[in-house]
Amino acid sequence: MKQHYFVVVLAHSLHGRLRRIHIPHQALYLVVGLALFGSVSLFGMVSSYLRMTWKVANYNSLRDQVDTLRTKYQALLAESGRKDEQLASLQLMASEVSVALGLNASPAGTDDISEEGPLVPNYKESIEEYNFLKTASVSRLDHQYAYAWQRNNIPSLWPVNGRLLSRFGDREDPFSSEGDNHGEFHSGVDISAPTGTPVRAAADGVVEYAAYRPDGYGKIVVINHGNGMTTWYAHLSQFAVIPGQEIRRGEILAYSGATGRVTAPHLHFEVRQGGVAVNPYPYLAKSAIFQQVRPDLPF
Repeated sequence: MKQHYFVVVLAHSLHGRLRRIHIPHQALYLVVGLALFGSVSLFGMVSSYLRMTWKVANYNSLRDQVDTLRTKYQALLAESGRKDEQLASLQLMASEVSVALGLNASPAGTDDISEEGPLVPNYKESIEEYNFLKTASVSRLDHQYAYAWQRNNIPSLWPVNGRLLSRFGDREDPFSSEGDNHGEFHSGVDISAPTGTPVRAAADGVVEYAAYRPDGYGKIVVINHGNGMTTWYAHLSQFAVIPGQEIRRGEILAYSGATGRVTAPHLHFEVRQGGVAVNPYPYLAKSAIFQQVRPDLPF
C-alpha cells in the first residue's frame, strides 16, 4: 500500500539547488498535536499565574485589613485602660475629698433592717460624682467655720410636698405585718413622693454623706447642721449633691425614689440630735407650709 506524504521543496538562494523533503502525514499530525499541546500548556500556565497573582493581591489586602483591625484593637485597649485609670482617679479623688473634709466613711444607723443592694457605686454614678466635684460649692475650711455663716440651722421646711404616710416610733412592720408589740422602731417619718420628686434641704448645712447604704436606706443624703444635729433623706433615686458641699435651706439635694427596703416610692425623713433619732414632726409642724396629715397617724 502506497503511503501518503507531503513534499516540501527547498531551494538554495546561492547555488540554486533544489531539495525535496518527504514529510509523512503522521509527522505533520504529530507536529500539529505538539503545537496544540504546547498552546494549551502555555494557556494553563498563564491562567495559573494570573490566579496566583489575584490570590496574592487578595492576601495582601486581607493582611492590610488585619493590620488595620489590629491597630484599632490596640487603640481600643489603650482607650479602655485610660477609662479605667480615670475611674480609679475619680474614686480616689472622692475618697481624698471626704478625708480632707473630715467626713465619716458612713453615718451611724440602725441595725434592724436587712442588708441589700450593691456595695460600691457603678461607673455612671462615679462620673456623676466627678461632675459634681467640678461644680459643687465645697468648703475647704473647717466645717464649723461654714456653719458660722449659716442662719437657718434648725430644720423648718418640708423636704417634699406630700402627705405623712408613717409616723415616728413603734409601728407595724410593713414587710412582716406584725403588730406594734412585735414590729419595728421607725426612726423617722415617711412622706408621699412619686419617683423623681425634688427633695429639698430642711435647713442650712454641709452634706456629710451621699451614697448608697446596703442596710435598707438605699440611696441616702445626710446633712450636718452643726451642734450635733443632722437630717437624713432616704430611698432616693438620684443625687444632686456630694459630700462636703454646702447647702442652703430649700435647695435641691436629691430626687425621691424607691431604693432600699421599701414597698412603694416615698421619702424617708429623719432628724437626729447627737446621733439619736428624734421625732421630726415638731420641726415639720413649724414649717410655713404645713402638709396634710393622715388622720390615722397620731403624733
